[in-house]
Amino acid sequence: MGSMRSTEPGASARWTVARPARSGPVAGVSMAGFRDVGDGSVDVRVVPHPAVSLALECGDGPLVVDVDTGRHRRGSLVVGYMHGGLRVRGSKVECVQVRLSPVVAYAVLGVSPAELDHVVVTLDDLWGRDAARIRERLGEARSWPDRFALTEALIARRHETGPSVDPEVAWAWRRIAAARGRVRIDALAAEVGWSRTRLWSRFRAQIGLAPKRAAKLVRFDHAVHRLAAGGDAARTAAEGGYVDQSHLHRDVLAFSGMTPATVAGQTWLAVDGLAWSGYASP
Repeated sequence: MGSMRSTEPGASARWTVARPARSGPVAGVSMAGFRDVGDGSVDVRVVPHPAVSLALECGDGPLVVDVDTGRHRRGSLVVGYMHGGLRVRGSKVECVQVRLSPVVAYAVLGVSPAELDHVVVTLDDLWGRDAARIRERLGEARSWPDRFALTEALIARRHETGPSVDPEVAWAWRRIAAARGRVRIDALAAEVGWSRTRLWSRFRAQIGLAPKRAAKLVRFDHAVHRLAAGGDAARTAAEGGYVDQSHLHRDVLAFSGMTPATVAGQTWLAVDGLAWSGYASP
């Protein structure tokens, strides 16, 4: 378990962050436990990430997500591929956050991530009584390992019985992720033996993003984590597949609503080194 003080301006929260001791039974699923042990309220701006996120409440304080339209959702939530303008807030927040690879999100959620594009929905709306049951059991669990075990069992059960994506779509996504977004979609289609149109259609329906958009989001994710780790903007742009620093600036602004300098200081990114593997260094 690790802890850190929030760097979000005006926030006085201190987080303890717990990670499972081992990988779970379903590839493409990662999770972490968050507990606010500070004296003030949590108010953290979300930075888009190439995964669908579940926030499963297990504490006394309500978890609230504000959308830039002025609307908000509270409770256990599902967040799709949001682009800027999203804030997580609350007091005495305690939750298990699950990140679902787009390849497994379809099966676990029971709906295509395409239906969650730019929206936040409550788990009650998506899963009905299952959401209430998992919330009760997580609240009764006495430790993070117990909570992780309950969550892993839920994810595994839903993944086993849910719809799967086409093997070609899964392969294309993994190629995009492995190449950090630096791929040509025409080349991907040719390698799987599909037309560009067919790959676009099936990928969009099952992953929730068009292939080119998915590649841009993956490239953005790697770039902003390098910036958050102290990387130079010009070098990040050059090594991340951007034409130049202005190109990086435009993409960061489009996805997050912030400049590269501002996004680099966000708590959402700073905590990743504690909560998730792969984000410890530029």
